[in-house]
Amino acid sequence: MSERRRLRDGLRPCLVVFVAARIGLSLFSVAAVDVIEPLDPVNVPGRAGPPATRGWHNAIDATERQDAVWYLRLADEGWSTDDASAAFFPLYPLMVRAVAWVLPDAWPGDELLAALLVSNLAFLGALLALFALTAEAFGDSVARRAIVVAAIFPTAFFFLAPYTESLFLLLSILAFREARHDRWGRVAVFGALAALTRSVGILLVPALMLEAIWAGRAGGGRALLTRLAGAAAISLGPLSWFAWWGVVHHNWLAPLDAQRNWGREVQPPWVSLGHAVEFAWKYQSYWLLDVAIVSLAIGGLALALPALRPSEAVYGAFSLLLPLLDPFADRPLLSVPRFAVVVFPALWGLSGAGLGRKLPEPLVTSVLAAGWVISALLFVNWRPLF
Repeated sequence: MSERRRLRDGLRPCLVVFVAARIGLSLFSVAAVDVIEPLDPVNVPGRAGPPATRGWHNAIDATERQDAVWYLRLADEGWSTDDASAAFFPLYPLMVRAVAWVLPDAWPGDELLAALLVSNLAFLGALLALFALTAEAFGDSVARRAIVVAAIFPTAFFFLAPYTESLFLLLSILAFREARHDRWGRVAVFGALAALTRSVGILLVPALMLEAIWAGRAGGGRALLTRLAGAAAISLGPLSWFAWWGVVHHNWLAPLDAQRNWGREVQPPWVSLGHAVEFAWKYQSYWLLDVAIVSLAIGGLALALPALRPSEAVYGAFSLLLPLLDPFADRPLLSVPRFAVVVFPALWGLSGAGLGRKLPEPLVTSVLAAGWVISALLFVNWRPLF
């Protein structure tokens, strides 16, 4: 096992990156809203999306866009059998509700501040966890680059928005970190919480089962069955969510049914990629941006592969492939750029791990930052990037 690093060891560089990212997004939002013509806001059952208007308020509320409106509605009113809310896993909205409950009465009935507190603190925690895990695996130099890459990846602004990305990244990295140090009770806890945050968290089960087997063969100190049990216990997170729908609403498969209502269709991932490239060539615009960002993630994972443990390679590959199994017909990579930002093995390749050490750091930084500017500009103006 590698030497365990304390989370606080990376506090200073992580705090610098976090503060820069937070201030940068706030100032950018103030300047960017209405630079291009905003689209009409998206309303969800029970909550209206706010229009994009100029002003300093955008320093705080410019990221209440797209699915963020859903999460705030869920934090306020909960889930319903009459809409597609079952598709949204519960941990993040419940944490937002809990934080909103303890906030002063100066902000009654508005969960936005609570959501931003949860997301932003989770992002700081995710940076600390990413630094620690990366330093253990590749050293401090790559760790410092990794937290910068995580903050400037083209869709990294989702970490600071009312979305699940930062919480999921924090919990998934902690699960891998505890597995690396043979603490499988903690693997079960962090993994189950990650899988209760987003449906893709179920991919932690096969990945960390592979880690359990690999660690056993490498001479780890605990019995294989104990490790496998810890990895399998991650499934208790999503199983509890399905059980709640079954017991309370008599529909055990409601989260899956809600996903089908979004208009996705099952097809092989290579077909999805082929259609995505075809549409990008034909229409350019959002389709081309999707392909460019997803290509960065795929390239990062490919560069990191020689340096990854089997579990990390499997997790990275499955995380990028799963959304391609169930795409939207007219935009196959919709949301995949956002899903890619939490695939930390791909971030490693862009940070100098594996073959990524051959990439010029200024080039990587420039490309990622340019993608961030374009994506954030579209997002805060209600363009279809989510």
